[in-house]
Amino acid sequence: MRHRNAGVKLNRTTSHRQAMFKNMVTSLFKYDRIRTTDVKAKELRRWAEHIITLAKRGDLHARRQVMAIVQEKDVVHKLFESAGKRFGALNGGYTRIIKIGRRPGDAAPISMIELISAESAVKPKKKKSKATAKKKEPAAAPAPETTAEAPAEEQAADAASQADEKPEAPEAEAQAESAGEADGSSDESAAAADEAEAVAAADEVSEDSAPSDEEKGQDAEESEDK
Repeated sequence: MRHRNAGVKLNRTTSHRQAMFKNMVTSLFKYDRIRTTDVKAKELRRWAEHIITLAKRGDLHARRQVMAIVQEKDVVHKLFESAGKRFGALNGGYTRIIKIGRRPGDAAPISMIELISAESAVKPKKKKSKATAKKKEPAAAPAPETTAEAPAEEQAADAASQADEKPEAPEAEAQAESAGEADGSSDESAAAADEAEAVAAADEVSEDSAPSDEEKGQDAEESEDK
């Protein structure tokens, strides 16, 4: 039983296994992601996170320890320069393993292991759900509703008043016309009465001024006597 023994043997000797993981971790820091089997990816995570912890420490001893594992000096310098900015806000979990299927031929499960940064590790803020937004809306909604109802009521009242006024207008015009006709007829009757009175007065005057038959006879006798 392999109690208290970390790591996997992978059916390889110690020197072979260490050389393989040194090459794999160098490629991981050089290209930021590599593809390998699931078992190797899980073991490679231990190596990569240990190296990143040393790079965040950043002293000379840590650099020498990393140089004993990573095979390329340029990769080590790049790692130590960017480790503080890229992984400074994280306290672990510097890698991500994504399963991508099986390898053709032997059908071994394949995964992709990649480095992550503090920016990508931050979870995006959750958007407010529609239910919470709808719950908050009724508090501010009554004011616009009252303002919207008032003009509607006023418009209804105006429409009703206009409807009441429209039928009354013809009646008022008819009453005005009938009143005008009555005034015209009364004026005509008054004028006719005045004309009749004037004719009667003229007749009376003519009768008074015209000599009667007796006066005519007296005048004739007097003319004969003369």
